[in-house]
Amino acid sequence: MRARLQPFFRFLPVQLFLLHFRKYQMILIFWFLLFAVVGAKAATHFGAVSLFLSPEYLGKISVLSFSLLGGATAIFAMSWHITTFIIHSKRVPFLGATRHSFLKYCINNSVIPLSYLITYGILAARYLMIDEGAHTWTIIFLLSGFYLGYIFVLLLSFLYFFRADRNILKVVLGTIANPSVIRELIPYDTLDTEFELVKADSYLTHIFKVEKIKTPYEYNTRFLNTVLRRHHRNAIFAIFFAAAMLLILGIFMDEPVLRIPAAAGFLILFSILLAAVGAFKYFLRSWEIIGWLFIFTLAGFMAKHRVFDLRSIAYGMKYDRATAPVYDYVNLKNTFNDSAYQQDKRMEEARLNRWKQRLNTDTEEKPKMVLITTSGGGSRASYWTFRCLQYADSLTGGKLFRQNVMISGASGGMIGAAYWRSVHTQYLLGKIRTPYNPYYQDLVGKDLLNAVIFSLACVDLVSPFNKITVAGRRYSKDRGYAFDKELASNSEGLLHYRLKDYQSYEAQALAPLLLINGTIINDGRRLLISPQPISYLTRSESSLGKPNPIIDAVDYTRFFSRQDPLNLQIMSALRMSATFPIVLPVVKMPSAPEMDIMDAGLRDNFGMESAVRYLSTFRDWINENTSEVILLQIRDTREYEPSEGETENSMSGMLFDPMFAIQKRWGAFQTYHQSYVEDFMNEDFPPGKFRKITLQYIPANKDKTAALNFHLTSREKNDLILSVFNADNQQGFMELVKILK
Repeated sequence: MRARLQPFFRFLPVQLFLLHFRKYQMILIFWFLLFAVVGAKAATHFGAVSLFLSPEYLGKISVLSFSLLGGATAIFAMSWHITTFIIHSKRVPFLGATRHSFLKYCINNSVIPLSYLITYGILAARYLMIDEGAHTWTIIFLLSGFYLGYIFVLLLSFLYFFRADRNILKVVLGTIANPSVIRELIPYDTLDTEFELVKADSYLTHIFKVEKIKTPYEYNTRFLNTVLRRHHRNAIFAIFFAAAMLLILGIFMDEPVLRIPAAAGFLILFSILLAAVGAFKYFLRSWEIIGWLFIFTLAGFMAKHRVFDLRSIAYGMKYDRATAPVYDYVNLKNTFNDSAYQQDKRMEEARLNRWKQRLNTDTEEKPKMVLITTSGGGSRASYWTFRCLQYADSLTGGKLFRQNVMISGASGGMIGAAYWRSVHTQYLLGKIRTPYNPYYQDLVGKDLLNAVIFSLACVDLVSPFNKITVAGRRYSKDRGYAFDKELASNSEGLLHYRLKDYQSYEAQALAPLLLINGTIINDGRRLLISPQPISYLTRSESSLGKPNPIIDAVDYTRFFSRQDPLNLQIMSALRMSATFPIVLPVVKMPSAPEMDIMDAGLRDNFGMESAVRYLSTFRDWINENTSEVILLQIRDTREYEPSEGETENSMSGMLFDPMFAIQKRWGAFQTYHQSYVEDFMNEDFPPGKFRKITLQYIPANKDKTAALNFHLTSREKNDLILSVFNADNQQGFMELVKILK
């Protein structure tokens, strides 16, 4: 058996494949990540699988988007070949004595890239068929684009390596990037001389023919070094080219034509990182760990001293240290005092009176008040919220919008609700024909993830020095900026406005008050963003008159009164509410010390805390001036749905499940707590005065629920649209129609 297996085992492709696992596992991490992502085993909550299996370019999935991804995959594969060739070239000296040695190395080193290409084709075809509803010929056409893009870039790469080697740039690079020159600067270590030759009996030639290795392993060292040095120089030039391309793409990120698919940007970034890892291993060898520690220390020092600014900001505000408010308890207590509470409460009651007058022009009957809360959940929550509100408003003949006084919530749900409010407001102003056009539903379902991840790969991690001027002020470009710009573009301008632009609409009760929440991770308080004065929501009514009241929220407009708060762009406010870790950066607010703002769902994922406090604060006015109050809650998850316990825990599950239990059940914890708080509403209102109606996304197949990210597939959109016809939801819609008739 050993004699039979030896020819296979001593085959160069097999030997190289095993060599990577034996010697340099770190450079295999990149391939492991790619296989895990396309196999939906890693970063699924971030929507990574959709970026790779259904890439978008210019807002749609096309053969061009697949071709660009195929080309980027080829760049990554070439970086893999180049890096491993530089590291392993001395282990395969017989290739240095043959013609087209690098080409032969690439062919024999293609076990992993070829496995990935086959795996990708199978998984992409399955994904396109099931999740995007693509037909067979469409899938073939798209995947043909991927493989043609891969082959095209591969041919260009080899054309570069085989052409005449005489231009000035290469001569310069040949001097500054000569491995032997750099190695002279590294302290000598006897461990660096330890390497073993790859003992292979056969290999694949450039025409894919198996050929025996007839020559012995002894070669002319000077000749071998000359051949390898030429390839090292060419390889380093190729990596410089990839880095320059990524830098240019980041600089011109505002140009849609240059915004390649996000997965392609990440593959190019992976190419550079892979080359960096390989360079460290080649040049530093036994000093590698010391080198990495030095790099991380240097990067931390530069970030700390603002050599490059990693903060994300809220666009439109004034970031001025001289006028920054002090963020401590003393200033909070002085800012949100009893006087401010009562003043803002009176102003809101005046707004409610205008709302009542607007509804009671023809009748003396007391109106019915509606408050809307919506849950977080990325594009899934955004799409579901808009679907529910548009559908419910059409059933009630527009009464839902007219009788709605406030909207609160978190993350993606607030994006859908803000978009719904803009559509209806523009309709009332006569700027659009009808708010019920399905076209608006299509717009809210457009992809946001591609622009954000592209910026992460091409700007945040590569070129953090890009600047943008907004309203005469200089800001850093990052994936937060990309999110804002894409949100404005997707909504065709309906979400491209400042807080001040809707201030009068809200004050005159033409549009409901939109309360955008964020979580201040410094201390757990909520940041409440609204153009209206809302100090009455920053503390409980029972705290009035106390010397040291608990201030559990911050009224953004009042606290940042000297930072031009009403100039804040609504896209940035919504981004703060939807700042999911890693996908979007934490937002720094101009206070001293700076506030760090993250996803509103961290504190209240359903908007109930603000809604309940609002109802409690204005209970006297509501009891006197309304006939009924309806709390319409829109959730992208089932309420009180018990999770299925695992019958058999794995070792990793037993170790890590307790650590992440709170994170996994955070929504359920909030639901149970808020159901307890709702009981107090019965004390504030007479029997039958307060009603709560819940609309929840219920997938047709509970094992195929829409993913929690900023991208929706065709299957997921269809599932969300049809969920309104679920029996439980239909009952809720009919109850709402009956109340508002």
